[in-house]
Amino acid sequence: MINDNLLKLNVQLLREALEFKVPTDALLSKFFRENRKLQFADRGIIAETVYTVLRNYYKLTATVGVKNTFSLIGYVWLHYLKIPTIELSKLKAINLKIIEETAKVDLDLIEFPEWIQKRLAAYLTDSEIRQLSKAMADQAPLTLRVNTLKMSVAEVARILNAEGIKSTVTKYSPFGITLANKADLMRNKLFLEGAIEVQDEASQLAGILLESKRSEMVVDFCAGSGGKTLLFGMLMKNTGRIYAFDINERRLGNLTPRLARSGLSNVYPQLIESENDSRIKRLYGKIDKVFVDAPCLGLGTLRRNPDLKFRYNEDSLIQINQQQFSILNSASKLIKVGGRLVYATCSILREENQEIIEKFLAENSSFKLVDIGGLAIFDKLDLPDSRFLTLNPATHGTDGFFAAVMEKIA
Repeated sequence: MINDNLLKLNVQLLREALEFKVPTDALLSKFFRENRKLQFADRGIIAETVYTVLRNYYKLTATVGVKNTFSLIGYVWLHYLKIPTIELSKLKAINLKIIEETAKVDLDLIEFPEWIQKRLAAYLTDSEIRQLSKAMADQAPLTLRVNTLKMSVAEVARILNAEGIKSTVTKYSPFGITLANKADLMRNKLFLEGAIEVQDEASQLAGILLESKRSEMVVDFCAGSGGKTLLFGMLMKNTGRIYAFDINERRLGNLTPRLARSGLSNVYPQLIESENDSRIKRLYGKIDKVFVDAPCLGLGTLRRNPDLKFRYNEDSLIQINQQQFSILNSASKLIKVGGRLVYATCSILREENQEIIEKFLAENSSFKLVDIGGLAIFDKLDLPDSRFLTLNPATHGTDGFFAAVMEKIA
């Protein structure tokens, strides 16, 4: 419910977020832990207000400015969240008349810092950059992956719609469902029993590229909290063995409850110190398939994490490129001859994607690039280059994502 207390809480949070000292998602988590009495709808308004400002920062800064945080939030509530004026007029802390008279934002302003624009301009037209910028300024949909070991996609969609949660099957992934609106799924029976997991459609498609099969030995090299690990386990029908490696104990720990819900028993989480950990070396040449979800700048997820464009710069890109290549090199040593290696990022920059692959193949003649154009599941995507999975919100409605498939031939 809109009131002055909610407005003041939102102002407090937004001011902290605009300092860019802490990732916004972490800041929100802390804020909601400290304000547990907030209702689900109120939490949604507060979170979406902050994310809307960050997604549209350059447009809002040019029109409204960010110094008067109360007016800025009032403008966002009126023009972006479409809160009725009858509700806004009750607020004492803002002048609704001034906000209504404020000019509309310039929708043509690009929501990328200059250094990102320059990088993109090397291979995208001005029109394509503008379309991408507009798409990145939109709210991302909530997409689920159905655990088909427990329930079919059609059955999950039927149950959700019967519960009043409007949903549709995804356009590209055979396992995905997109919700029309945000919903509190954490207490939903489907979630609690492991029939659904939150996972963007792009991430699902990248995971499908590994083509993990029954009884294989698979490594999820940068597993994180295990979204793709769970997808591999499902595709393998809970057979074979999946090693989920990560250097972050907290992220890897999040996989434990997800595994319990999923019903999978073929996953073995492994905390490692680095890509050169001795536990990795023991598996050299023994693995059928390896998925490398490499650390990246995450610029394909700006709809969800818009603060990333303010927290990174060109120096960050240089550092992450070195890390990406080192991880890919190390992961490649796990593959047996005839095995498959997938490199993926949630980035839109070629420096993190195609250029890493080109460098790796130039230095590793025992691997060849696999054309993915022949895979029927990707027919609808109309990829500009069938050697790579390149997704973006402007074209596909998904997060920005990249993946390449390589095979070890010697």
